[in-house]
Amino acid sequence: MKKILVLIMVLVAGSTATYALNPRDYEVFYKMNNNHTFESLMHYLKADNEQSDNLKYVFTVTEYKMKSALKSDNEVAADKAMNFNLANAKNILSEPQYKKYLTIVNLTINNSNNEQLLTEK
Repeated sequence: MKKILVLIMVLVAGSTATYALNPRDYEVFYKMNNNHTFESLMHYLKADNEQSDNLKYVFTVTEYKMKSALKSDNEVAADKAMNFNLANAKNILSEPQYKKYLTIVNLTINNSNNEQLLTEK
């Protein structure tokens, strides 16, 4: 049963990863660069020290690029910053770790969207 649930989560993550994000959805990368959140993510991914250091650098660069893109209201640049993060994470992490990473990114985006919908009502 657990394997089926994980498979469903991976399929959902893979299919939603291909959809474009709107600018408020880019906040996920700011949340993940928070020290406590980042450490929890590394623990969940079972990342070694080298992977953790590399991802921290990627998250820092992503946050800088994202701030610059959103400040100028440039969605193309924001997409490039997001793709930079995802491509580098894919190179740093193993395939199972990357699938977990995509799942977390997508769940965070979905939770943010759900929170916003609830506050609008």
